[in-house]
This record gives sequence, C-alpha cells and structure tokens, in this order.
Amino acid sequence: MHSYSQGFARAYNLRWSGFARQVAPLILDFYAATPIGHKDRTVLDLCCGTGQLALYFLEKGYRVVGLDLSEPMLEYAREHARQYIDAGRAAFVQGDASNFTFDERFGLVVSTYDALNHLEDEQALYRCFQCASAVSDGYFIFDLNTRSGLRRWNNVYVDESDEDAVIITHGMYDGTSDKAWARISGFVRLPNGLYERFEEIVFNTVFEMKKVSDLLHDAGWKNVYFARIQDLKTALDEPEKEGRVFVVASK
Repeated sequence: MHSYSQGFARAYNLRWSGFARQVAPLILDFYAATPIGHKDRTVLDLCCGTGQLALYFLEKGYRVVGLDLSEPMLEYAREHARQYIDAGRAAFVQGDASNFTFDERFGLVVSTYDALNHLEDEQALYRCFQCASAVSDGYFIFDLNTRSGLRRWNNVYVDESDEDAVIITHGMYDGTSDKAWARISGFVRLPNGLYERFEEIVFNTVFEMKKVSDLLHDAGWKNVYFARIQDLKTALDEPEKEGRVFVVASK
C-alpha cells in the first residue's frame, strides 16, 4: 500500500477531504439504526487520511481510532482532532490496512474514498478483511471503485480553482487490466506564501465484486451486500454496473 508524502497530504487536506465529510453522516445514520449501533459507539477508521470522517463521528460522541500508512496524513488528522485526542476519545496510529491488530474491539470498521482499492492484490484485500473481522463483532462498511468506475480514470484533469493549489491528475486505465494508474502532481501554497511542488504515482486495483463477497465470507463476515451510499439498507442486484459501490458486511 502506498504511503503519501507531505506535499500530497497537504494537497489532499485541501482538495479531497470533502468526500469523507459527505459520506460520514450517511454511514453514521445507517450504523446508529442497527442493533449493535444502538449500544456500541466505537469506530475504527481504516486508511483514515486527514481524519475528516473520524472527526464527524467524534463530534457525534463516538470513540474513534484512525489507522493510516502515511505519517503526513496522520499529522493532519491529529491536528484536526486534537481536543478529542487530549480527552482520550481518539487515537491515530500509523499502520498497514492489510496487517494490523488492536487489543480493543469496535462496533464499526469503516474505510472510505476507495482506500481499499489501493491494496495491491486480492491476498492483501483478504488480509485486510481478516484483520477487520478480528477486531469487530459489528459492521464493516467500505467503498470500492468498480472496473466500470475506473474507466473514467483515463483522462487528464486540471484543478486550479483557487490560489492555494494547482493540481494535475493524469489517469490511465485500459479497461481490461487489474490496475489503474494516476500521476498526480502540482503545487500547494505553504503558510509562508511560497509554493511546494509534489508528485505522486498512485494505483487502484480492480476487484471483482463477486470475489470481494467471497473473501469477506471467508474472513468471517456472515452477511455481505453492495449498496449505494444514498441507501445503505438496499442491496444492489448488479454492483458491477455502478462506478462506485459501498460494501456492507456484518457478523
């Protein structure tokens, strides 16, 4: 799994943290309505990034542990959640989403913004499912880009919407292989007014949804289905036709 640099973390915090803030209320509402969600207000946020989803749950009274491979991302998460860390309700830990363990257990394990597509292969994804299963008796909710969705990567996007950053994303996917690639580069303004250049090469692994379901079951998750974020209660009949799916697994 890729660990992001300081420059990319700065750009991510500026430009891409909005997805987590958008989906967090919908995930919380779904989980809070479940039997375990009524009593267990603990969350493990895998690949937590700069901590925006974690922060939303913290603001609603949950205890949250965030795990991410990138220390620069975690620095932002700790900064955003400082008051909750000081109060003992939050912790942010550097670690690999395919190889982790915790002494405590969580009602909800969550991962967003296609973070698990960044695992290198099915073996790594299965290890992630096993690790999540070992620390939760509740729900595991995460999203994935499908093969259909990753076809949209094959493009060039330029974001110069304000003076804080200029970001160029060059995505590449042939529609048939098991990896989609993107080169993300640009400049981000520092607090002193100067600009820092960054460049990252990132990938998404294509996972077939049927295989994802099989791996989850093998890892101990008894109930598995695919949904849209707008309606996490309703299973999709044909998830491969979606660009992005949310996977809902429970014990």
